[in-house]
Amino acid sequence: MNNKSSIQADGYVIGISEDRNKRCRRTMEDAHCYITDFNAIPRQGFFAIFDGHAGKATAEWCGEHFHKTLAACLNDSDSGKVPEILNKAFLQADEQVNQKEGKFSGCTAIVAYIQVKDNQRTLFTGNVGDARAVLCRQGQAIRLSYDHKGSDAQEAKRITDLGGFMMNNRVNGVLAVTRSLGDSVMKEFVVGNPYTTETILTEGQDDFMILACDGLWDVCEDQVAVDLVKDIKDPQH
Repeated sequence: MNNKSSIQADGYVIGISEDRNKRCRRTMEDAHCYITDFNAIPRQGFFAIFDGHAGKATAEWCGEHFHKTLAACLNDSDSGKVPEILNKAFLQADEQVNQKEGKFSGCTAIVAYIQVKDNQRTLFTGNVGDARAVLCRQGQAIRLSYDHKGSDAQEAKRITDLGGFMMNNRVNGVLAVTRSLGDSVMKEFVVGNPYTTETILTEGQDDFMILACDGLWDVCEDQVAVDLVKDIKDPQH
């Protein structure tokens, strides 16, 4: 492991680990971010994984700045409809990163925002690419994201309808994911609009969630991951 840490806030414990996979990769291009009491509201949370490709610049920018963009969108919005605000934040972050870092690199993203309002906690997620969120509800794995891959028929049709083409399940024969942040030269096809979900959390039913990039999900099914975790009390372990 080249990075691991944990934090506890109001009884909720968070664990983070990165594995460069030295056998297959020379560098680590992923980034993460976690913030408790997000946007200055107690027990709110922001958690995100950014899986970089063609370099780490876009992922690192998102790890340092995406939460600021989301907070600004939340504070500036009058609608109160968080999925719409998440979509706006993704598109703003995409535009911001494409002004510099995104010209040469990109990243997938899975973002989780836990909102606290009138003692009700609601989990909102947004993702582009194949980074994934899985919630454990009464021991069962509930997927809260959508894998935007070239192998997905719906996404492939969207690309071809826009005038692009798929080769070996890659957009224009280059990129394996069909949505991302950055990748400005492919922005006509590889959009930054996220898939979003809204889940009301219930104490006693919703035990934990897992956010991870495809480094996990390519080799581990959702339920298998939940089963590996559910009896372990220390999330860092």
